[in-house]
Amino acid sequence: MRGDTSVKEMLQTVDAIYLNAVVLGELWAGFLRGRMRQKNEVRLRQFMASSRVSALSVDEDTVERYAVILEALWSAGTPIPTNDIWIAASAMQYGLAVITTDAHFLKVPQILVWHSLPEK
Repeated sequence: MRGDTSVKEMLQTVDAIYLNAVVLGELWAGFLRGRMRQKNEVRLRQFMASSRVSALSVDEDTVERYAVILEALWSAGTPIPTNDIWIAASAMQYGLAVITTDAHFLKVPQILVWHSLPEK
């Protein structure tokens, strides 16, 4: 949504895109605080309507992976934001890569991360 060209290019190369409920919640919360709420809501609905895009639920299997990741981060002394642990747990659960500009996902050894430095 921020227009990062390298993230956009990565998303264009994959066959499928999965967003979990936490990602969707973060997007909607951002829309509520933003100046372009209606425009962003329409854009997200259009994006989600693509046959390549699916939403993932958070379930009991996700919860177990969340606990594993959280314990590993605590043990390593490398905490990351709670919502990002949920995102990582879904990635771990489904064997998915996380495409992100947030370097803290690199602290989660249980997942594959496609990291792009934020554009300035």
